Amino acid sequence: MSALIAGERQLTDSPQGHVLTNVNVWSADGEWIVYDTRIRDDQFTGTTIERVRVASGDVEVLYEAKDQAKVGVVTAHPIEERVIFIHGPERPTAEWSYAMTRRRGVWVDAGRPGMPRNLDAMNYGTRFARGGLRGGSHVHVYSWDGQAVSFTYDDEILARLGEDPSHSHDINQRNVGVSVPTGPVLVSTDHARNHDGEWFSVLVTRTVPAPRPGSSEISRACEEGWIGTNGYLRTDGSRQPQALAFQGTVQARDGTLHAEVYVVDLPADFTAAGDAPLQGTATRRPAPPLGTKQRRATFTDDRKRPGLATTPRHWLRSSPDGSAIAFLMMDDEGIVQLWTVSPNGGPPRQVSDNPHGIASAFTWNPAGTAVAHVMDGSVCVTHIATGRTHRLTPRSAEPADGPRSLACVFSPDGARVAYTRSVAGPAGRFDQIFVVDATHSP
Repeated sequence: MSALIAGERQLTDSPQGHVLTNVNVWSADGEWIVYDTRIRDDQFTGTTIERVRVASGDVEVLYEAKDQAKVGVVTAHPIEERVIFIHGPERPTAEWSYAMTRRRGVWVDAGRPGMPRNLDAMNYGTRFARGGLRGGSHVHVYSWDGQAVSFTYDDEILARLGEDPSHSHDINQRNVGVSVPTGPVLVSTDHARNHDGEWFSVLVTRTVPAPRPGSSEISRACEEGWIGTNGYLRTDGSRQPQALAFQGTVQARDGTLHAEVYVVDLPADFTAAGDAPLQGTATRRPAPPLGTKQRRATFTDDRKRPGLATTPRHWLRSSPDGSAIAFLMMDDEGIVQLWTVSPNGGPPRQVSDNPHGIASAFTWNPAGTAVAHVMDGSVCVTHIATGRTHRLTPRSAEPADGPRSLACVFSPDGARVAYTRSVAGPAGRFDQIFVVDATHSP
């Protein structure tokens, strides 16, 4: 379907859900948009990974899950015709069903649809392999050159142990990990759910069970994004070639929790162990590799409204040149605005100053001059230099008809933005995929 409404086109029109991930939904050539078929983005019910051709609306199924497994949260490779997504367990049982700690990354090449390959190896028994994980990976995103994949992670081994006030063992806390193509990783058969992986996977962040109030210790690391197409420049003029920005949960001096912007500089070699085993132990989570450096970039404890915005859910996104990390935070009046901070830290800069709050995840255009997002029932673009925001689509009078909050994604050439709307049809309301000309202003 190709309905034209003030510069926007509806690409899909079928009685099923169409869920876009928050970034990297366009193929490298900009001809396709990839999505999953969950009925709702907060329920893991999808069974297929698909793509729609932007020019014609033609749909191709790239992967269909088997053995009652579910799949979703798909992103595209920046160079090759490849997609990567979450895969839940096959043949789920009451004892082993889909959960945050029971999922993996899988990729499929568009030229070989239906042929899945495991990104990350999983060790659910007690014999842990270097480069393998012991839990669930989530929201897999390729680096700009396609030579690494970031993800968030929850640990099944530690989740089984439960909470532990005495801290005799680590507890399961969300962390950020990276996979690189130095595999394969082969694991033992001491657990029926173990499986090998094609890439070498490690955690790159550190969390603690109870951060000291006022410190930079964190209890959660999540919503990460790659910094720059070639890293970023340090203050001394040298280049950090690979790094991630992420949200880290700190405890303020008054005991309240909030998220801050964190940066983790990544090493050239992910296979060298640091101060603890890469694969973890029966009581400790996998440790970051040697040379990984985690630090805090924002300090908002003393603001009237400290911390990054929790609504809408959003992922940190860097400008292509790596000079600015964008995030959402309330202004003093409680309105969610767009802000940036250098990966080297320093005072955050408020970019937008709108009467309406930003209401979605966001992405940068390839030129690094603007960010696309939803606001006040419209798809909008905010210009970084001026902070000016303009609408790409007319305002939806009914919230149910407006653009959804999960994704607002620039095309590789910066000419279009992809997003979803809930559309009513004979079979009910389903999210459908739309695109709009990024130069259009109603």
